[in-house]
Amino acid sequence: MATIRKRGQSYQIRVSCGYDTKGNHKEQAMTWKPDEGMTERQIQKELNRVAVMFEESCMHGFKSSAIKFEQLAEEWFEEYAHLNLRSTTYERMRQLTKRVYPAIGHLRIDKITGRQLQAFVNSLAKEGANEKTGAPLAPKTIRHNLSFISDVFSYAVKMDLVSDNPCSKVSIPKGEIKEKPIYSQEEMELLLTKIADEPIKYRAFFYLIAYSGFRRSEMLGLEWKDIDFENNIISVRRTSNYTAERGTYTDTTKTKRSQRTLKISPYIMDILRELKDEQDNEALRLGDKWIETDRLFTKWNGEEMNNQTPYGWLKEFCEKNDLPFYGLHSFRHFAASSLISAGLDVTTVSGALGHCNSGTTLNVYSHMFQTAQARVSEAMDGAFGFLQKKQGV
Repeated sequence: MATIRKRGQSYQIRVSCGYDTKGNHKEQAMTWKPDEGMTERQIQKELNRVAVMFEESCMHGFKSSAIKFEQLAEEWFEEYAHLNLRSTTYERMRQLTKRVYPAIGHLRIDKITGRQLQAFVNSLAKEGANEKTGAPLAPKTIRHNLSFISDVFSYAVKMDLVSDNPCSKVSIPKGEIKEKPIYSQEEMELLLTKIADEPIKYRAFFYLIAYSGFRRSEMLGLEWKDIDFENNIISVRRTSNYTAERGTYTDTTKTKRSQRTLKISPYIMDILRELKDEQDNEALRLGDKWIETDRLFTKWNGEEMNNQTPYGWLKEFCEKNDLPFYGLHSFRHFAASSLISAGLDVTTVSGALGHCNSGTTLNVYSHMFQTAQARVSEAMDGAFGFLQKKQGV
């Protein structure tokens, strides 16, 4: 039964919600204020109605909207994120709390406004936001911060704590978008020529990733059962990832469309045969010390290769050979560029890269497609030059 107490011009309604596991009494409270001009009879009638509705809400698990953002975010992590997000995404969200909690974690969820969130987002686009470099955060990083806040508010809406999501009113500052460098055809040829003299597992890794455009996690998740030597086909079925909490672990691909099969150059398949022979010999030599994982890319004893190993090895290799180092993801961009330059349509390129849809491919590689289309236009102009001469142009 709700208890009602008049406080000035308002009424406080309190409802008992039983006891928690430690024996502490739990209550929910709300304040209701009658509209001006209401008669005493109207006030009592409406007050009783509000009290009954509030009591019913409490009995059905209603939570006070006075909850603070950090408290609700932690609930979201436990009740939703932990159960539904990939481990890598979950850990990234956790990292974002280091900026978000100090800014809005202490504020009540029902008191946070779009204006406050816009001010927070704008602060991330200012000089000094990146504590390591002193530069503004990249637009993508800012977008991740806002996306995390928005996910928590969407959860709040579903839990009937707030009526709308204020993040919908926030805009991401455009900032300066720096085009990430990728290896040119000449640079890639030189790099792979020099890698040809390196250990077979690194030669196989970088020749395959440059040709296929596989993600690093997909490369490290490849197993020998995924390799069809007879038909020169490789299938992507899983990923290998790392988080501080779980260590190295096997997971599903990023999306369902990331599970795909590609035809691979016979030359690269021969390199993989060489890698398989070396692994088999090492397994025989080490005996019980060899750990069978069926992975293509492993540590010395057969265990899954650490996720940072290819990056670190390539960085050191490039420094030693005075070659440009653009990171591992640049190999994926190089493969995409090669496919687009070859004149393949966006749907085919999207399927090869394992994007969730063709729109993603267009968003990421729109400039490359435009450049390729311009070359097509120039070629067509050349092919139909005789018409221009005929018309006296």
